[in-house]
Amino acid sequence: MKREALYSSSERSRAFRRRPSEGEPDRPGSAGDEHQPITVPSGDVPSRDGHAFEWARRVSRRWERPLLILTGGLVVLLIVLLHGTVQSGPPAFTQRDIDLAVLHTLENRPRGPSAESEAYQVIAPSVVRVERIGPDHDSNGEEREGNEEWRGDVDGLGTGVVVVEDGTILTNLHVVAGVNRLQVVFADGTESPADLVSVRPDQDLAVIRAQVLPDDLIPATLRSTQDLRMGDRVVAVGFPFAIGPSLTSGIVSGLAREYRNPEGERVLSNLIQFDAAANPGNSGGPLVTEDGHVVGIVTAILNPNNQRVFVGIGFAVPIESAMEAVGSSPF
Repeated sequence: MKREALYSSSERSRAFRRRPSEGEPDRPGSAGDEHQPITVPSGDVPSRDGHAFEWARRVSRRWERPLLILTGGLVVLLIVLLHGTVQSGPPAFTQRDIDLAVLHTLENRPRGPSAESEAYQVIAPSVVRVERIGPDHDSNGEEREGNEEWRGDVDGLGTGVVVVEDGTILTNLHVVAGVNRLQVVFADGTESPADLVSVRPDQDLAVIRAQVLPDDLIPATLRSTQDLRMGDRVVAVGFPFAIGPSLTSGIVSGLAREYRNPEGERVLSNLIQFDAAANPGNSGGPLVTEDGHVVGIVTAILNPNNQRVFVGIGFAVPIESAMEAVGSSPF
C-alpha cells in the first residue's frame, strides 16, 4: 500500500489539503483526513491566463538584461540621429556645382534681342546716306548732257543723322567740303537733294537740309553727355566703304580727348573716344547709347600708320557741340 507523504513543498499539495474544523487542531496528516470531503476554493486553481502570465514573467526575468541593453542602444541611436538633423546646415556646394548651375541658367534664359539690336531699331529711321553729286564736266572738261550725273567713289560717301523733323541733318564738314551738289538717301529709300545750311570748322561739323522728306521721317533722340562714363556701351551706325547701313559696337574708352589730323592742319578738342569700329564712310554718323540715343557725331579715326583703316580708336564730337552748329540745342 502506497504511503502518504508526510510533507510536500508543492503549492498544489497544500491547496488540496483538508481544512480543520472549528475547534479541531490543525494537524497535518491526521488519521481522519482521508474520510473528510475536500473543499477547494475556485480562486486557488491556476487558470490558463495565469500560466501565460507566469511564462511571460519568467521570460522577461531571463532576458531582462539583454532587453535593457538593446532598448538603451536604440534610444542613444535615435538621439544621435535627431541631433545630426538639427545641427547640420545646408549642404556644401562645390565649384563644379556652381558652374553647372550657372551654365544651366545661361542655357535656359529667355532669348531676346541684344541691346545693340534694340539700339539700332531706335536709331535706324534717322540715319541717312550722304552722297556727293559731282562736277558738271567729265574728266575731259566736256559738259555732261541731259540729267547725267557723276557720283563720287567711296571717298565721296558719308553718313548723316536727322536731328530736326524738317529734314535738318548733321554730318561732317570733310564729307561735304568742296561739293557742288549733295544728295541724301533716307532709311526708307527716299532720295532727296540737300542744301548746305552751315558749317563749324573747329568741330568738323556741317548742317545740311533735305528738300524732299519721307512721310514718316523720325528725328533722332538726343542725350546729353554729362552722365556719359568711360566703359559705357555705345554703337556706331553708318556706311563704311559704301556698305550699309552697318552697325558696330564697343565702349566709351575716353572723354575730353584731342585729335590732330595726319596733315597736322586742325586740332579737334573735347572729343569722345570709343572703340566701336569706324572706317571711311562712317564719318558724320551717330554714336549711340544702348537705348538708341545720340551722344555724338563720328568724326575721325586714329591710325599711327596714316592709313584710313580702323585700329581701335575713334573720335566723336559731343552732341552738345554738334547741336550748337544747328542753332537749336536742346541742352
